Amino acid sequence: MIRVTFFAGPDDPRGTTVAAKPGQSLMRAAQAADIEGIAADCGGALTCATCHVLVREPWLGRLPPSAPDEDDMLGFTAAPRQANSRLSCQIRLGADLDGLAVDLPPTQY
Repeated sequence: MIRVTFFAGPDDPRGTTVAAKPGQSLMRAAQAADIEGIAADCGGALTCATCHVLVREPWLGRLPPSAPDEDDMLGFTAAPRQANSRLSCQIRLGADLDGLAVDLPPTQY
């Protein structure tokens, strides 16, 4: 299992750590663990931006660059897009991401 920690923002010192299956998307892992703050309205079809997360370093540097479709959709996030913004539906979890840490934006709407 892969450990992922979701932080409710910079003022959340502990976060919530969940176990995810290899190959699962970060969005699906959040949904399975009932993480508040990941709406995922489109179910991972890359047609909304309601699974927006802010990936902490050093993890951001370990992810492949966002594809053009994800990059375009990040322009529609409710919270301002940042340099570390990604859509959690597009992050596939593998052993190389064990320990991944992400912040949830203040809103998805």
